[in-house]
Amino acid sequence: MEIVIIGGIAAGMGTAAKASRENPDANITVIEKEDYISFGACGLPYYLGNQFEEKNRMFARSVEQMRDQGLDIKVRHEATKIDYDKKVVHYTNLETNEEKTIDYDRLVITSGAQPIIPGINGVDSENVYTFTRLKSVQAVKDQLDSVKKVTVVGGGFIGVEVAEQLAHLGKEVTIVEGLERLMANQFDPEYSEKIKSALEEEGIEIVLNQFVEDFVVEDNQVKQVKTADHTIDTDLVILGIGFKPNTDFAKDERLEMLANGAIVIDRRGETSIPDVFSAGDSTSSYHRQLGTTYTPLATVASKMARVIAENVVAEDKNVVEFPGHLGSGAIKVGNYEAGSTGLNEGDAKKLGIDYKTTMISAANHTSYWPNQTPIDIKLVYEAETKKLLGAQVFGEQDAVLRLTGLTTAVHAGLTTDEIRFIDYSYAPPFATTFEAINIAANTAK
Repeated sequence: MEIVIIGGIAAGMGTAAKASRENPDANITVIEKEDYISFGACGLPYYLGNQFEEKNRMFARSVEQMRDQGLDIKVRHEATKIDYDKKVVHYTNLETNEEKTIDYDRLVITSGAQPIIPGINGVDSENVYTFTRLKSVQAVKDQLDSVKKVTVVGGGFIGVEVAEQLAHLGKEVTIVEGLERLMANQFDPEYSEKIKSALEEEGIEIVLNQFVEDFVVEDNQVKQVKTADHTIDTDLVILGIGFKPNTDFAKDERLEMLANGAIVIDRRGETSIPDVFSAGDSTSSYHRQLGTTYTPLATVASKMARVIAENVVAEDKNVVEFPGHLGSGAIKVGNYEAGSTGLNEGDAKKLGIDYKTTMISAANHTSYWPNQTPIDIKLVYEAETKKLLGAQVFGEQDAVLRLTGLTTAVHAGLTTDEIRFIDYSYAPPFATTFEAINIAANTAK
């Protein structure tokens, strides 16, 4: 069996490694345009912030390791076209510009996404950077000693993480967000405000409901960032305003895609074209409550890689189905941590669900154990059945740990009446006798 994988970062190499174990007789070829594989971009903000020094810790596997396991890894090669009828991938050697082809029995597209670059005057200046590749982040890191003021465009996961780490390094940071609040897709307004306050405690200036309209450039360097109401002096600009799936080379009238170019897959990971699978940031995913969505999260990519790895080497391609994700995510914001899972209020409204909410603040552990701090928990649940639909957490310590229990409850379809008596473990250093999750569920009426 000839398996070709386009893209060798998280989803691609996860698929390749697992598939080679499932079927050692399969011939697996990985085409990757970078000169590395298995890179964990989620670590980039923390590498920038000197939380760790060795950049190789962000690589799960090396090219040599995978070649030693019998995989044909073609780095610095880029797929340019796919002939789905003939089952042929066209690709180019980026070192020699030589064009080649490779046949496949099964194809896996894990080509990732590229950062969105706004059409703003001066966006191509030398001190404007995106934050998805090690090379660009290394360039930022190498010059930070001479940088005092940084403007981060975008208040989502990347923008908040990068801003928080730059503030940790003593930089003067401004976040410019076009929406009226931070992380609006992930959190409800109360929690967006908590995140904003946490960032402001770190000295980060937040500019909301403002789009960048212009960069003032001198000598190919952005000196000021202009919005409708603000002029921000800056030494460096980081763009974190979202992603566009890297799928132009794969387009075909038979290949179903979302409006943004993400390839649509079923729960086995197969596309609308037989024998073609896809996963990762180039691809849709199945949300247990929302159905087909574009959710470019590393956790989803890794899980879909395992699903596809089993199916792509199986004769019937129906070995395992992905049970679906809940869009769960967590983030560090200064001295605080925040997380969400399942539906927020905005999601519930869009789905037309009759829902209720409750929000409480409870202690992370007993009062006589040192450093007791509050954990804020919000539950979104069906009004009639009281089935838990989603949850959000915020606190200085142990908040995101609670999210794990809440995610399990949403996944299982538990009601708040059931959750309030779940026997969570207890000892004074870890919890109160009535766990914070129990307390939150107890207030659901």
